[in-house]
Formats: sequence, structure tokens, C-alpha cells
Amino acid sequence: MLSPKRTKFRKQQRGRMRGVATRGNKIAFGQFALQAQECGWITSRQIEASRRAMTRYVKRGGQIWIRIFPDKPVTMRPAETRMGSGKGNPEFWVAVVKPGRILFEMGGEEITESIAKEAMRLAQYKLPIKTKFLALGESEQSQKTTSASSRSSVTTLES
Repeated sequence: MLSPKRTKFRKQQRGRMRGVATRGNKIAFGQFALQAQECGWITSRQIEASRRAMTRYVKRGGQIWIRIFPDKPVTMRPAETRMGSGKGNPEFWVAVVKPGRILFEMGGEEITESIAKEAMRLAQYKLPIKTKFLALGESEQSQKTTSASSRSSVTTLES
């Protein structure tokens, strides 16, 4: 499972999830993507379960990119502990996700849109937030191979 090798501080505050993603909201590596539609925390276990579901469906063909990383520690107090005596110990790691963030990308010669859509659908079931399947337009794919241009025509397919 994913977790940072080392951090500057062991514990973090919970924070707030306001607004939409301004970074990581465009398809950068593959032809197909899974985009978050709402905010939430995604644990490292959920990321790994989604990755396994996609990889198994495509039979290790093509390529899968994970665009989120769980870098926020979540602390928990032991059960039946009295109030006070400080903050709990870090128990697991989460990635903070805002609407519009690309979670996973998929690409490769042997990956068709129907295969990618089904693999992403299996991955959606493992996640605690609503997501949407995205595919690059055909004209966008040809531009992507020739030069790194702006991604303006992204077609969306609800799933």
C-alpha cells in the first residue's frame, strides 16, 4: 500500500475540502481517466483495491497511472479512552480529493474504450466518492502524440 517514506511532521490537522481541483484535473498520461465528482478522503487501501481491480480486468495489458498519493496521516484514539491526554497515533494514510481531480489514467495500444470503461467501472466500486469516466477525443489523441498541446476537447461519458 502507498504511504510516504518520511514526513516532516507525524500528525496533521483534519483540514477542509473546499472548492474544485485546479491541479491534476486534466488527462496527462493515458487516453482514458477516472475523475472525481465530489470531495473526500481516499485511503491507501481503497487506492490499492481499485488498482488491483483495473489491473486484473485488463490482464496486465496496457498501462495504468495512479494520479493521487495518500500523504495525509489520520490519527485515532484507542477505544474506550477518556477525554484529554493528547492526540492519537497515526493509523492510516489518505489522499485528499476535490471535485475534478483525475484519480487514475489508463492507456496503451491494446486498451480499447470499452475495456477501459469496464475496468474503471470496477475501480469505481472500490472508491467512497462519485466518479466519472473520461476519454480523450480522437483529434486530441493525435495532437498528444505529436506535441504537448492544451487539452480542451475532453469527451465525458457518464458511468
